Amino acid sequence: MALILAWPLAFPLFFFLGYVSLSSASAEGNIFHFDTEGSSAVGSQEDTLIRGQQQSISFGTWADFAERCQEGFFRTFSGECSPCDCNNNAYKCLDGSGVCLDCQRNTTGDHCEQCPDGYLGDVTRGVPSFCQPCPCPFPLVANFAVSCYRKNGVVRCMCKENYAGPNCERCAPGYYGNPLVIGSSCKKCDCSGNSDPNLIFEDCDDVTGQCRNCLRNTTGFNCELCAPGYYGDARNAKNCKACNCRGGPCDRRTGQCLAEPPVLPPVTACPEIICDKCISDLTDDIDLAVQSIDESKATVQSISTGAAVHRHLNNLNSTTFVLKAKLSEKDNHSVLRKSQVDNATNEMTELLKAIHILDEKGNQESSKGQLIQKETMKTIDQANILVEALGNMIDNIQEISSKVEYYGIEHDLRPEDIIQKLKAAEEMLKDIRSRKPFAIQMQLAYEESDAAQELLIQAEKWRQTHNETRSLIPVVLDQLGEHNTKLADLQEALDQAVDYIKNTEAIKKESTAKLQEQEKQQEILEAQINTVNSTLLVARDILDIPQQINFELTEAIKNASGFYAEIDGAKIQLQDKLANLSRFDDDLVQRATEYAQELRVLADQLDRTLHGVDTNGLVQKALNASNVHENIINYIHEANQTSVLALNTTEWVSDAVVGIDTQITYHKEESKKVLNQASKQEQTAHTNYLAVADTGHRVNGTLARKNNLKAHLLKVISKLQMSEQDNARQRLDQLKVITSQALNTAAAITHTTGPMAENLAKWSQDLKNVKPARAAYERATVTTRDTVKSLTEVLPQLLDKLRTVEQKWPANNVSASIQRVRELIAQTRSVASKVQVSMSFEGQSVVEVNPQTNMEDLKAFTSLSLYMMLHKDNPELAAPQDQFILYLGSKNTKNYLGLAIKNNNLVYIYNLGGGDVEIPLDSKPVSSWPAYFSLVKIERIGKHGKVFLTVPSLRSTAEEKFIKKEEVPGDDALLNLEPKNAVFYVGGVPPDFKLPPSLDLPGFTGCLELATLNDDVISLYNFKNIYNIPKSVPCARNKLAFTQSRAVNYFFDGSGYALVRQIERRGKFGLVTRFDVEVRTPTHNGLLLLMVNGSMFFSLEMQNGYLYLQYDFGFSSGPVILEDSLKKALINDAKFHEISVIYHNSKKMILLVDRRHIKSVENEKQSMPFTDVYIGGAPTEILKSSSVSSHLAISTGFRGCMKGFQFQKKDFNLLEEPGTLGIGYGCPEESLMSRKAYFNGESYISSSQKISLFHGFEGGFNFRTLQPNGLLFYCTEGSDVFSISLEKGAVVLNAKGIKVQAEDRSYNDGKAHFVITSVSPERLELLVDEKKQSTDNSAYDESEEKPVSTKKFYFGGSPISAEFANFTGCISNAYFTRLDRDVEVEDFQRYPEKVQASLYGCPVESPPAALFHKKRKNSSKSKGSHNKRVGKDNVGPSQFPLNIKKKDKEQIVQGDSHCHFSSSPKASEHMYLFGGTANSRQEFDYLPKDFSERSQFSVSLKTHSSHGMIFYVSDQEEEHFMTLFIAHGRLVFMFDNGYRKLRIRSQEKYNDDQWHNVMFVREKNTGRLVIDGLRVLEDSVPSFDKAWQVTRPFYIGGVAPGKAAKNIQINSVYSFSGCLGSLQLNGRPVTSPSQTFSVTPCFEGPSEEGTYFSSEGGYIILDESFSLGLKFEVVFEIRPRSSSGILMHAHSVNGEFLNVHMKQGQVIVKLNNGIKDFSTSVTPKQKLCDGRWHRIAVIRDANVVQLDVDSEVNHVVGPLNPRAIDHREPVFVGGVPESLLTFSLTTRNSFTGCIRNFMIDERPVSFSKAALVSGAVSINICPAT
Repeated sequence: MALILAWPLAFPLFFFLGYVSLSSASAEGNIFHFDTEGSSAVGSQEDTLIRGQQQSISFGTWADFAERCQEGFFRTFSGECSPCDCNNNAYKCLDGSGVCLDCQRNTTGDHCEQCPDGYLGDVTRGVPSFCQPCPCPFPLVANFAVSCYRKNGVVRCMCKENYAGPNCERCAPGYYGNPLVIGSSCKKCDCSGNSDPNLIFEDCDDVTGQCRNCLRNTTGFNCELCAPGYYGDARNAKNCKACNCRGGPCDRRTGQCLAEPPVLPPVTACPEIICDKCISDLTDDIDLAVQSIDESKATVQSISTGAAVHRHLNNLNSTTFVLKAKLSEKDNHSVLRKSQVDNATNEMTELLKAIHILDEKGNQESSKGQLIQKETMKTIDQANILVEALGNMIDNIQEISSKVEYYGIEHDLRPEDIIQKLKAAEEMLKDIRSRKPFAIQMQLAYEESDAAQELLIQAEKWRQTHNETRSLIPVVLDQLGEHNTKLADLQEALDQAVDYIKNTEAIKKESTAKLQEQEKQQEILEAQINTVNSTLLVARDILDIPQQINFELTEAIKNASGFYAEIDGAKIQLQDKLANLSRFDDDLVQRATEYAQELRVLADQLDRTLHGVDTNGLVQKALNASNVHENIINYIHEANQTSVLALNTTEWVSDAVVGIDTQITYHKEESKKVLNQASKQEQTAHTNYLAVADTGHRVNGTLARKNNLKAHLLKVISKLQMSEQDNARQRLDQLKVITSQALNTAAAITHTTGPMAENLAKWSQDLKNVKPARAAYERATVTTRDTVKSLTEVLPQLLDKLRTVEQKWPANNVSASIQRVRELIAQTRSVASKVQVSMSFEGQSVVEVNPQTNMEDLKAFTSLSLYMMLHKDNPELAAPQDQFILYLGSKNTKNYLGLAIKNNNLVYIYNLGGGDVEIPLDSKPVSSWPAYFSLVKIERIGKHGKVFLTVPSLRSTAEEKFIKKEEVPGDDALLNLEPKNAVFYVGGVPPDFKLPPSLDLPGFTGCLELATLNDDVISLYNFKNIYNIPKSVPCARNKLAFTQSRAVNYFFDGSGYALVRQIERRGKFGLVTRFDVEVRTPTHNGLLLLMVNGSMFFSLEMQNGYLYLQYDFGFSSGPVILEDSLKKALINDAKFHEISVIYHNSKKMILLVDRRHIKSVENEKQSMPFTDVYIGGAPTEILKSSSVSSHLAISTGFRGCMKGFQFQKKDFNLLEEPGTLGIGYGCPEESLMSRKAYFNGESYISSSQKISLFHGFEGGFNFRTLQPNGLLFYCTEGSDVFSISLEKGAVVLNAKGIKVQAEDRSYNDGKAHFVITSVSPERLELLVDEKKQSTDNSAYDESEEKPVSTKKFYFGGSPISAEFANFTGCISNAYFTRLDRDVEVEDFQRYPEKVQASLYGCPVESPPAALFHKKRKNSSKSKGSHNKRVGKDNVGPSQFPLNIKKKDKEQIVQGDSHCHFSSSPKASEHMYLFGGTANSRQEFDYLPKDFSERSQFSVSLKTHSSHGMIFYVSDQEEEHFMTLFIAHGRLVFMFDNGYRKLRIRSQEKYNDDQWHNVMFVREKNTGRLVIDGLRVLEDSVPSFDKAWQVTRPFYIGGVAPGKAAKNIQINSVYSFSGCLGSLQLNGRPVTSPSQTFSVTPCFEGPSEEGTYFSSEGGYIILDESFSLGLKFEVVFEIRPRSSSGILMHAHSVNGEFLNVHMKQGQVIVKLNNGIKDFSTSVTPKQKLCDGRWHRIAVIRDANVVQLDVDSEVNHVVGPLNPRAIDHREPVFVGGVPESLLTFSLTTRNSFTGCIRNFMIDERPVSFSKAALVSGAVSINICPAT
């Protein structure tokens, strides 16, 4: 038992020995090197370099250094050049040994053939199998493994001490935390030493850390308190004692009683009272004894039985022997490691380090052994105390026995009674003694104690062996000194050889340059000779042709005379056209004026109609709305005719002008040719001077006549243009007036049709309650139907006319008004879709419905629900006749779904191209349906179909539900419907439409009401056409009859809103003002509440699923923001949440969710100045107003359900409010499902279900993407993997290593594709868009078939699969077969694990077709409305400067009001952040005159890095220098005096991420290092006569490339990583560096990964491996802090350029391809400056450029340059030097904000390896706030 209690102290020894065993095993083959500077061992990269240097200097037969091998080869001992064997991961290797240098791609080893610790991969196979971070559990962000390896296709992790599990996904025993949460880690349990000492680790909850079993009378989260009834110090002294308060409570610290115990009654002489007291005393003593025994029993039972301890002891013994064996192997391996000349040096270095390690480990073992011995003695003492306690317990029992005897004598009991009581006591004692744990546990404790003693003896023997080894250290050190001396001599010889090589190379370069210069001169001479010869030949040819000149000039004069006649004829025609054009002006003005007056009269008439209607005047309103729309159509038609007439006239005149201009251009070109010929002949034909002079005279005359004619034509053209402009301007003004009036009329229509839904609901209720008014309702119904029919016929015509007018030229001043009319029409359709009123059908009635749903969304999944009630006028009929109900499908009846009644059953029929599938619902015959509405739903997912029936009860909440399912045979799985060829008929079909035979039935008789189609709410009143609708009252439906509608809910689809006017009519703004509403939504963003009054506003929004409240009641400090920054309440989980906003005492705003406090804020005391409240959205003119749009972060309407809107606890019926528009009644579950999920490349979702992957499985889903690779679906069963992925554009199914791949490789085209996979024991099948691929299931084995269990599966990616990249795109309509549930579409909202996935919307667009087709020939025009014209002038070529100077910064505004974040994040004053790149630094050009004699620098620093440069200055040759750097966490100050180096090094480490003040002083030959004003280190070197001189600049934080490596070890040459500031030289502050490279202010607050570009300006130049040519794809993410700035720029020497920049929130791509400038742009709906990350993609293919911003796409087709070639020019990111900017750019500012995930052609770009980082740019660190 003593050993058990001591085991927690012995475990560290076991763990240490096991760690040494593993270390010795893993270190096999490694070499330790001695750091001559006194530091610890250098890294593996330096090991390779040192080993290579030692090998290269040790061979006596080394070849001449002047003959070096090329890069990628090394010289062998025989002098030959052999290729480096580095597995393509390095380009250099050491001569002689071939050891590789600078291994890339996370590789290591002599031949770059291994992955370092923490990485996994197959180096020899190359990309993408090279070393990747271990996924333990996540790569990079949460990797808690020391190393990992792959076994049987599964990654195994070697976890760190604190972690456990195959993927380090949980904490080890004795630690708590959740490694699966990013940012979390495992921490050691802290139970204050009061947990069970027999356990190896402290026992606490593995997630929260709360201690489970607190002993020693303690309690609390960490066992830090004494238990109730005890007092003392539980944490330190551990002396919790029982309270001496006679059963009452006491203070836990002092033991002072908190209440007096009750006073006992006085003892009297009554015998009965004495007897009762004795009995009670005896009973109390027995109870105390029993309690003590129970506690002892629990303590003994909790002691471990020792099996685990014995196992650990055996492991410890085996580990000790393994350790000895491994150490002996290590020694043997060290002796035989090297067989060359450098064996002695390497072996001695290894031995020294091994001895040093053994010394440290021996000290640790010694201290741990003493600690174990000490703790063992303590444990024995505790055992003795326990034995003593047991003895006291026995004494108590004996005392009780004596009391019993005394009791019998005292009370004169009979012997029989005493014997009886004694027997009972003996039975109790016998029972206690017979309990086994006492004897067994004591025996085990003794055995374990003996084992512990043996362990201590073995540890003592090990210590003795260690001491013997340690005695050999002095001998080894002496030998090392001798070898160091030899190495120094060899180093000097090597330096001399290097000098000889440098001199030889210099001579060789000079000779080569002279030779090249002579060759160039010879080439020039030969070229000049050839030029002279060719000139002579040309002169001879010229002399032969002067006779032809006169003839050609004569012909030219004749042609010019003919042209004069043609121009005169054109002039006459042009004058006639001008006369005809002038006659049109008066008629156009007069007619437009008359139209405007008539339109005004109609508007007044509409206004009077609106004021004259009653409460239920819905029918008249709809009729008036229809008439107004007809009037709009008529007047737009007339305006259209007028504009067409003006346009034709203008085009006619324009054609004439163009014809004349063409003639002028032709004559001009001909004249120029004649002039050029004459000029050439004049210069060359010296022998025919007279003829040339005469010809020149004639040419001059011709030119004069041509100029006169040109001037005359220019006058005519100017007159035409003036006339054309005046006339066009008048006509456009008239059109503007007409359109404005039409817009006003449309606005009136909006106010008229707004209350339609409200009145219809009220109408339905009145119809149900009031029977006498049936005739009036019938008339109203007929009138309404006719009105809606007329309105439906009018709307398409109106849209066509609007489209025609919008296309007329010029239309810029009309298009905005037309767009507004389109929006009003869309709102009208939305209102019609939410009319929840049934229609009555009498067998001949037909309604053609406008589905409004995207036909592409119906392909894979279709769900349609409706309410249906049959007319049962003849009860004698046992069953209704066969009837047609609805048809949704193609006009050719190839693909469709329908509903009918056949053979007294409801039948669902669908056809996917191969044949009909009929699903009769025979479980509920139609004849048994009730005489009220039932809910019918038909659904199809892939080839699987279902029909549902829900029959409610009007008397209770009970419902009857029926279901029937079926599936299509074969491979057909898609409902292929084209929008132009799709029809939706309900109740019947028109006479000219032929139904398929299965649906060719008589029309429906009864009442129907449509509900939903997929996610959209639909209505019969949103129809295209109606036929034979009866003029009868519709059937009334109880809207609260079904479960999903039993509460009053309102459905918002994102386009409508509710408006409560004069809200104080129900309640007043008071001391406490309160708004309450319940919402349910799956969406991320939406506007919930909005109140506006001038510049004052109040908005409650939902951003990314959390609440965001912003308001301004006229405060002097501006708007106040209240947001759920701590993410306390997630709103978009498709559950109802009660939101409350409370405004208290006019100065405090409080936000509550589900009655929990989220946040509150105080403001200036101001009351709420509002009267109207918008709910769920607002009109466009309100959202876009200047007072609101600048503050709203979300302008999209709310999509979801609301209920219970209250103001001051008063309810409002939103459908009865007059201003409500576009909302409906109820809360359809289909609209709240999340069938789609968008993945961004780092996200995934997962769930668990009972599925059989490899024995009987079918699943399918839709996907859309633009990326060629990604993991779509992933699941494992043991070591077997089942995955569906996209590889190079092809879909691949992988089941147990058997792959089935689709033939097509272009599925990354941005279009929707449907995948079905089927696995059976015989076959594996893959269908993509109904194209089948299959193979035999050779991996199936019946013996391996296991019971089906719950398995976890993933969509979009997997945290446990390192083989595939995560998917980027959209996955929707997923389903698969399960054993416990029917086939149904997956609701991703219910998945428990959702990582960075968006469950609403799918922002994947198709790329332009130009990127997928061949380039057109001679295409010089930019097509499409997306093309924007730019300046015509070509940008001239600009030479790239050799030395880029820092550009003058433009004035940058301190804060951008449109941005969520300020332009400058919060930072420490005068402190700067260095690091990210190897040469991050500041350069200062100032040095005082006496710097060579004395200098004193002081600086403040904070870092967590072990190495890095802080300060450096030197001369040109770096013979004299002074530096301060960090090596192994210690500060090192060093300089030289020309003879020796002085080195001062701190003893303590200062890389603790705390601020430290450092001062370093040099006074001639003396140096002083002062740290934090407390530690002063000083040293000096002998003086030297040579002067000490250094030159400017001096460097802070790092050095320029190539500097300092001569004097400082390489790890410390790289840039300092951390913050530096408060730099002073000789007591004066030093500011304003001359140059800055990758330095930003030192941020305060949280940060994240990304590259930050400060407002001070800066840019990054990528290396030449990343080039933008004729075809490329650039993708990156940005989070701006300013709405304007340059994102990327590339410029070539011939004037071509590519520029991507932002201008006021708009993203613009501008390109010049050598022909002209052309550009495209995207203005995203969501502001780029909203504080979130946004994805930008730029794709170029020759003359086609596409720009993607999040989900919005635009492109441009520019002119084709046939001579275009690829240029490898530098690429600038974040900014560009001023000298390279072109004048045509709209902004010249540098980008301010963060950029991450920058990729060119799918290759990640590492900014830390860029060619240059200039200015205030921070690599890999981005401020998060």
